[in-house]
Amino acid sequence: MSDQQHQQSIEAAYYDMIDSALTPFTEEEKAPIFRAFQLANEAHKGTRRKSGEPYIMHPIAVAKIAVSEIGLGYKSAMAALLHDVVEDTSYTLDDIRDLFGEQIAYLVGGLTKLNTIFDKNLSLQAENFKKMLLAMSNDVRVVLIKLADRLHNMRTLGSMAPEKREKIASETNYLYAPLAHRFGLYSIKTELEDLTLKYQFPKEYKDLQVKLSSTEEQRQAYIERFKAPIIEKLREQGIEFDISGRVKSMYSIWNKMQKKHIPFEEVYDLFAVRVVFCPTEGVTEKAQCWHIYSLVTDIYQAKQERLRDWISVPKSNGYESLHTTVMGPEGNWVELQIRSTRMDEIAERGYAAHWRYKDNEDNITEVFKEDSVLDKLLFDIRETLSSNEVNPTDFLDQLKLNLFSSEITAFTPKGKMISLPKNATALDFAYSIHTQIGQKAIGAKINHKLTPISQHLHNGDQVEVLTADNQKPQAEWLHFAITPYALNHIKSALKKDEKERMQKGRQVVENAIKEAGWFPNAMLYKRLCNVYDVNNKEELFSNVGAGLMGVQEVERVVKKHLGRSKLLRYWELQLFPHTHKNSTFRGKTKEENIADGVFLLKEKDNVDKLSYKIATCCKPIPGDDVIGFRMGGNNVIVHKKSCPVAVKEASQHGDDIINAKWTEHKKEVFLAAIQLVTIDRSKLLLDIVRVISMDFDANIKNVTSRDHDGLVTTTIELFVHSTNELQNIIKALAKIEGNKNAIRVDIPDN
Repeated sequence: MSDQQHQQSIEAAYYDMIDSALTPFTEEEKAPIFRAFQLANEAHKGTRRKSGEPYIMHPIAVAKIAVSEIGLGYKSAMAALLHDVVEDTSYTLDDIRDLFGEQIAYLVGGLTKLNTIFDKNLSLQAENFKKMLLAMSNDVRVVLIKLADRLHNMRTLGSMAPEKREKIASETNYLYAPLAHRFGLYSIKTELEDLTLKYQFPKEYKDLQVKLSSTEEQRQAYIERFKAPIIEKLREQGIEFDISGRVKSMYSIWNKMQKKHIPFEEVYDLFAVRVVFCPTEGVTEKAQCWHIYSLVTDIYQAKQERLRDWISVPKSNGYESLHTTVMGPEGNWVELQIRSTRMDEIAERGYAAHWRYKDNEDNITEVFKEDSVLDKLLFDIRETLSSNEVNPTDFLDQLKLNLFSSEITAFTPKGKMISLPKNATALDFAYSIHTQIGQKAIGAKINHKLTPISQHLHNGDQVEVLTADNQKPQAEWLHFAITPYALNHIKSALKKDEKERMQKGRQVVENAIKEAGWFPNAMLYKRLCNVYDVNNKEELFSNVGAGLMGVQEVERVVKKHLGRSKLLRYWELQLFPHTHKNSTFRGKTKEENIADGVFLLKEKDNVDKLSYKIATCCKPIPGDDVIGFRMGGNNVIVHKKSCPVAVKEASQHGDDIINAKWTEHKKEVFLAAIQLVTIDRSKLLLDIVRVISMDFDANIKNVTSRDHDGLVTTTIELFVHSTNELQNIIKALAKIEGNKNAIRVDIPDN
């Protein structure tokens, strides 16, 4: 393609982006967008992406996603067009500020990646993510444009090297898809998850594609049969509506198969039917949702335990809808979603639809503050970011736990509703009411029953916090509090107490040294630290200040040990070396430091010399899709690709990924587990053992079984050479008399 043809395609893409905006741009808005496009086009001229296309096509695509799929305005389009200019070209943020103003410069600055080289033990990805969220806490458009950027990168990931694909896909699954969910961007979240499946598990992705395609005609026919009586009933009532059936995402189907250890054929809820209605004048949306629910359940029997009411209490990301599961024709369970057109727009486009803010506002944060749900999100993020002592990887864990987890709702005795992350405790509840209530908490009454503050809360709990004036935060609270607000205030209180203890201890030790006729100095403190077997003088002061060492004892030790001659000290070290520190680095021996990874040996070129270990968390066996991580020196640990630990490691330490492939080792065996559900009968265990031990010559490590209502669930741990051998054993076990189900499961924790 000639330069002229390239330029024509670039201009066509630009004008397509302009035309695709959900809210059409005015002529006054188009002018600065075009200036941003011209600068970006000139700055990136001659640069190409891995796919071979001109680089400028990427920022144009990001801008299109921002304005057409998220619904952002003209300033966001400008920032998206310019988002890589500062990082990849000679332009600076000052240039952007001079040409386009302070707000565009701020957005571009928030989107620009860090180029600083951090300490090798920290995660660059985590630092980048933290910077993005810091910018986001002042202007949410930063993260929304970043999500658009990540979505386009995922759409074009096929042109990248395998290791790069693995890193980006893992990072997307761990951080960006949950973040899209938190912002209510359902469509983007779903596509990000499906794309991670495509690149992390290509075989499974293609298999699902084929199976969904082959059953599409049958599925559509069933949806039409299911919809027909509902349509008739709604029309009788004069309700204006749209009803549609939608297949669940491939990622959600695959995820269910993994969690429940079932094949595709046993996933019964492959699709959901949605009723979207136009509100009737004079009737509230909530009342109309329940009216339609009543009409539908007159036709189909509802499964009461599957009723989800997110119209009375919307999700934290603004999602509103009424969900139920009903028994459809031919005895199939079908999920039904009922929502208004407004609710549907929010469900598809998230906060961007909910706020309906305009990009020409001078103070965008003031517009955002009108939304209390957003306020809560930004508050949580600021709390997570507020502690400078949290290292980047801990920061990501805390952020994911508190911002991306499922939520519960609890109530104060007066009926005030408090939203908390799943697994939150009474202590988290106490801090969410007021800091001082959290600091003084000694217990709680949950549903009028006395419980400790470590008690986990459940949806709908009523909680009364009990306090005492003499109570103060304890170190063990850090083990069960999970919200950023609670954790940060506990750490702050503990740090303050520690500072007071150290000041008190310093005074005691210094006075004792002076009483012995010495002047406090580094040499004396080092000798005292050796005597007390502590790492440094700060630890010594803290122990003394905490009362672990009495004043008289300190004075006795000072007089005894600081009065000794150097010769006597020398012979003491020779005769009793085990009582003193013998380390040369951080209070540990060289061997201990190597084990802790302090001395890192990087083997970048000769991969054949790497030493591989099997991860104990997921215990992969030959045939499983695996991924390796360099753990320091020549050591590589191998995980299943689907292992949550592996996903987390890949998202935070993508540069340490090693491509791992199985080789044939017939002599090596690996531990695996099979679960059977069978009808209870005599000689059942004998038949199981015969298949495994005699037919396949496999060794059994352990067998456990439990019976319930005439069925026996048997779990067998056995040693196999590969997944092929394991599958053959499962197929053989499936044929034994009375078998209901035979599947591979995770190895039980012993």
